[in-house]
Amino acid sequence: MQARTIIFVALVAHELRPCSSLSSVMRISRHIMARSSPSIGSRASRSLSDNIHGVHSSRRGFLTRRGGNRAPPRRTGPVFSASELSSYDVDTDEGAEQSLAQSPVNDDAKSSIYLNGNTIDASTPEGRANLLSELNLHLSTTVASLSEHRTVSSTDVFCNRELRMDNIRAVGFDMDYTLAQYQQPAFDQLAFDGAKEKLATLGYPDEVLDFVYDHTFWVRGLIIDTQRGNFLKIDRHKYVRVAYHGFNAISSGMRKEIYSRTFNKQPSFTEKTFVNMDTLFQFVDAHLFALLIEMKDNGDSEFLDFKTYDEIYRDIRRCVDLCHRDGVIKDEVARDPSKYLVLDDGMMKMLNGFRESGTKCFLLTNSFWEYTQTAMNYLYHGKKVDDETLRRNEWLELFDLVVVGSCKPAYLTDPYLSLFRVDPGDGSLRNTDGLFEIEALGENGAAKFLSMGKTFQGGNWNHLQAMLNIQAGEEILYVGDHLYADVLRSKRQLGWRSCFIMPELPDEMRTFSMQRDLREAIMELRKLRDELSQYGDGLKRYINTGEFEQKGEMQKKLDLIAEDDWKIKTKLAELNREYHSSFNPHWGQMFVAGYQDSRFGYFVKNYACLYTSKATNLGLPLPSRVFRTSGELLPHDAMLYSRTTNFLDDEECL
Repeated sequence: MQARTIIFVALVAHELRPCSSLSSVMRISRHIMARSSPSIGSRASRSLSDNIHGVHSSRRGFLTRRGGNRAPPRRTGPVFSASELSSYDVDTDEGAEQSLAQSPVNDDAKSSIYLNGNTIDASTPEGRANLLSELNLHLSTTVASLSEHRTVSSTDVFCNRELRMDNIRAVGFDMDYTLAQYQQPAFDQLAFDGAKEKLATLGYPDEVLDFVYDHTFWVRGLIIDTQRGNFLKIDRHKYVRVAYHGFNAISSGMRKEIYSRTFNKQPSFTEKTFVNMDTLFQFVDAHLFALLIEMKDNGDSEFLDFKTYDEIYRDIRRCVDLCHRDGVIKDEVARDPSKYLVLDDGMMKMLNGFRESGTKCFLLTNSFWEYTQTAMNYLYHGKKVDDETLRRNEWLELFDLVVVGSCKPAYLTDPYLSLFRVDPGDGSLRNTDGLFEIEALGENGAAKFLSMGKTFQGGNWNHLQAMLNIQAGEEILYVGDHLYADVLRSKRQLGWRSCFIMPELPDEMRTFSMQRDLREAIMELRKLRDELSQYGDGLKRYINTGEFEQKGEMQKKLDLIAEDDWKIKTKLAELNREYHSSFNPHWGQMFVAGYQDSRFGYFVKNYACLYTSKATNLGLPLPSRVFRTSGELLPHDAMLYSRTTNFLDDEECL
């Protein structure tokens, strides 16, 4: 039955539409059938090949194969073809909620190019040379030295907006989770344990002290609904794709009732009761909140019965924030930095490389001086140092300017914040007159101002750009891990170029690479489903004209199409669950929600000029490197870009 279903689907998809993909259907049949039964998959594949090739050759007289030769089509215009991408489809069924975004260009599809009547396999050195010859492009012999297959790694720097590094005059860095990477879950455990103790002093039940932290449950980009005690993953259109109440998944119907069917109002998720999980620091808040939601819902505490979800969250936020200020965290890190901080040999090489190339470097962090001093000394020396070495602060030689206690994002938006000078010896503060003082120093006022000390607390972006003697925001590249405070605000408010740091990126890339075959099968099934729908549209048009003699037969075909569409939809839901659970069993792939970018992926794509797994990756390319985007396609271009798609003018479709 499964084999017959696949064969029928293929026949229906190719009987009428000349643009269908034979190779895609063949791959689907082999992949899907082999997953359930190898013998069935083999029989279905052979039968499918015989049937489709016969039908297609009888109707069109030629075949379009990925990577193979093809005879000219019936039309006289050019055939637009290239690598395969999926069409767009928005499913509202629960099983397909966690799915895939737009498929990237497949390397095996784009290798062959049909140019000037010749088919060129550009994936080989010889084919690349032939392509350059056809284009009359004569390059040096270095091109022949390039590898046949491009290597992609998690140390690469990925580009959303073209950026020329030789136009950047200053590169700035956040510290926490940027220059200073943390050991997980050991670092989070400090805040988690400290917050538990503080909650107990506020009257929370002693059972809170027995809570266990699990950072693997969470991913960045979620939204916390503090009013209802829910955790949400939304797509770029603000549609809630996945939702949990505490640790319990919310059903599709309930989720839509709460967030999609509110009378006369579409939630913006910017109200004060919604909190964005844009930084790894917030995993502690989320886990404590989910545990207390569970305790409250179970009726395990009379104290919690008189607390709203929102009040519980605000108590948690207050306690966690206090842990960052009262020594619970920084004192432990200072006592044993090797247990909590990750050493990176590339940090000094990167910073020295920038400065040697004439690019200024600055540190801009919300951490205060005492903690910044501890962390940066450890990263600079590679070990815990004595008090005398600590006070020398030799790491300052890596930077032209250091700003601690910056209070981002206000630093990037409020022009009235005052600037204080920090004494590195004892951490004491002195007032400055900021911009007025720089102007009063006359010619080279910024240099004279910094000669009196280059370590500051607070201030705002006007002070920073004046001290760096930079007028245009686009000449500054800021590197940080906080999507809102570091990337979005600096880009949108000031026009700074931005680089987003994602420690999770290696795991995401590793899983994506391992699941490529499954992803391709899913995308091919979606494409096949779309082709079935288009074929059904054609049948309906024939029936509606009243000129078709075999209306009954056509209606049967429509019924079969509907039946097979349901079968494909069910299989897609099954495969999607398998695919997404490989990333995270609860939230799926971080950058994707439904068949669209997740909110997190959308903001990364639109506001991060560059992104990479760690800051020191920026030291690997040449200082004059030009980062280029991979290109973007709208749905109509993406479909035309497919190697198995033929373009038909309007009159040919009639």
